[in-house]
Amino acid sequence: MTQNIYDNDAFFTAYSQLPRSTGGLDSAPEWPALRAMLPALQGKQVLDLGCGYGWFCRWAAEAGAARVLGVDVSEKMLAQAAGMGGHSAVSYARLDLEQLALPPAGYDLVYSSLAFHYIAGFDALLATIRHGLKPGGKLVFSIEHPIFMAPRQPGWLTDAQGRKHWPVDSYQEQGPRVSDWLAPGVIKQHRTLGTTLNALLRAGFQLEHVEEWGPSDEQIARQPALAEERERPMLLLVGCNLR
Repeated sequence: MTQNIYDNDAFFTAYSQLPRSTGGLDSAPEWPALRAMLPALQGKQVLDLGCGYGWFCRWAAEAGAARVLGVDVSEKMLAQAAGMGGHSAVSYARLDLEQLALPPAGYDLVYSSLAFHYIAGFDALLATIRHGLKPGGKLVFSIEHPIFMAPRQPGWLTDAQGRKHWPVDSYQEQGPRVSDWLAPGVIKQHRTLGTTLNALLRAGFQLEHVEEWGPSDEQIARQPALAEERERPMLLLVGCNLR
């Protein structure tokens, strides 16, 4: 079963204070790039894996999706999503992505934001997603970039000249990485970039767009702290469809 860290009280409290939690999609700096990878949603069947507060579910419904199902393993996240306002096209379900089952060819789009890096059984999940997509369906997702996940103790190092460096530790050693992000003992699954992309190809997906996301000049002007993201990629965005 996926580690359900989001139902940890300390973690959930800290997570609720993040800008993307309080401000939604527009507070996630990578959202414009992700949005550009999405198909037109009018009349579509949409699945959001790791839906969290349901920000994308509500956006997809407002964009014209006929039905949006948001799935998450966390009771706290789903309760928050349900309490932030309903939409007739949106529903939520508590499901573990490690044990996900989907009806055949039920969805036009499967979307996921910052959830797949918690999943140990990535190949099995991709097979399930492929089974659940309609012909021509799309998978669009973001994860923490493998370079960002590689350090054992995430955090910048400063050399004698005062220059900041992001440490990379045993990049080729794949598997669980434990960090103290928002709460102690958060488990994420480190996979190299090649492993991630090859898993998609093996599962029968055709890559359409791969982006090692970095902020624009305009974004840095508005949020100077984002300049750090140009020193190493923090996020990987991937769009693909069925071959």
